[in-house]
Amino acid sequence: MPIVPLRPLLEASNKYKFAHGAFNVNAVAQAEAVIEVHEMFRSGAILQAADLANGFMGGRKDFMNATLEDKKIGAKRIADAVRKIGEHSRIPIVIHLDHGKDFDSVKAAIDNGFTSVMIDGSHLSYDENVELTREVVKYAHPKGVSVEGELGVLAGVEDHVFSETSTYTNPMKVCDFFRKTGVDCLAISYGTMHGASKGKNAKLRKEIAIASMENLRHEGIFGALVSHGSSTVPRYIVEEINNYGGDIQNAYGISIDELMSVIPFGIRKINVDTDIRLAVTRNIREYFLENPSKQNSDSIGGIWSIMDNNKSAFDPRVYLTPIMDTVLTGNEPDDDVSAITDCIRRGVKEVVGTLIVNFGSVGYAPKIENVSLEQMIKRYKG
Repeated sequence: MPIVPLRPLLEASNKYKFAHGAFNVNAVAQAEAVIEVHEMFRSGAILQAADLANGFMGGRKDFMNATLEDKKIGAKRIADAVRKIGEHSRIPIVIHLDHGKDFDSVKAAIDNGFTSVMIDGSHLSYDENVELTREVVKYAHPKGVSVEGELGVLAGVEDHVFSETSTYTNPMKVCDFFRKTGVDCLAISYGTMHGASKGKNAKLRKEIAIASMENLRHEGIFGALVSHGSSTVPRYIVEEINNYGGDIQNAYGISIDELMSVIPFGIRKINVDTDIRLAVTRNIREYFLENPSKQNSDSIGGIWSIMDNNKSAFDPRVYLTPIMDTVLTGNEPDDDVSAITDCIRRGVKEVVGTLIVNFGSVGYAPKIENVSLEQMIKRYKG
């Protein structure tokens, strides 16, 4: 099945009242694992690469300083890898840009193979956000590419996305935003947070999702809502990381029960990144402690050195740089590197498999319309 735009997945989840997980990947091995576990559960897959993740995949180890050229290289690299991995897959697969910083970053992703993009104008005034998002839609839809916008501001930190406080989405503006921009889906601020520290017993403002969807239905506007900052931060994984010499403190996520409770009210795409980072970190720490001789391995010993000197780090982009070629290409030059990629794959599958089941997308892949980018161009033209 070809790589597809996001819109048909949203239409299916709206019709059947479930949510798709959307999972951030920063390495070819992660992309392989995400697709494999979705195939196992017969679920449509949404693989996300954040704006700066594209810079990292462009070979920029200091990805926070990635240039537009780095992002172009990285976008093409991850999109090409996903297409190759999913070439003969029986499930629909979306490659989505998460938190596009500006028009140029979004354009770079579209021009290099992404089938869906998010433009984050939430830091702008309402009118400026509308204008930026509308310009992205005008560029994306004629190419068959779906678009996600954001209304409201989430607290927390994720790459270059940072805010100390949240500004909840105003449901009264949701219809106006959809109508003026033409987006396919909208990320709302309703109590989630970016990062691993969301606070104990976080509660979601379900009434924001309920009112937003009721307004859309009343106005006859197609729209799907997206939940950002929705990692569950499994306590058992955090505890294991700390038992293996890590130092992760004040890490609390959104409970699975809370996330499951909002799906009936229009949440159709749920973004997860931190959980994958944590599971991969736990597996790699465990491996090095169970195989201490590998701490001095010529090919992977540098990973342990970085982790041991930065016990609070759980973003694999920080400590996987000694095997950068493997991260970028999937090549495994020796058994030691293969052991690390096995840790990565198992961590991804553990998290993603759990959430696919809880979000209710199991078995729905055959019910998703197989719409190519070319077919989507015609549909967007109306």
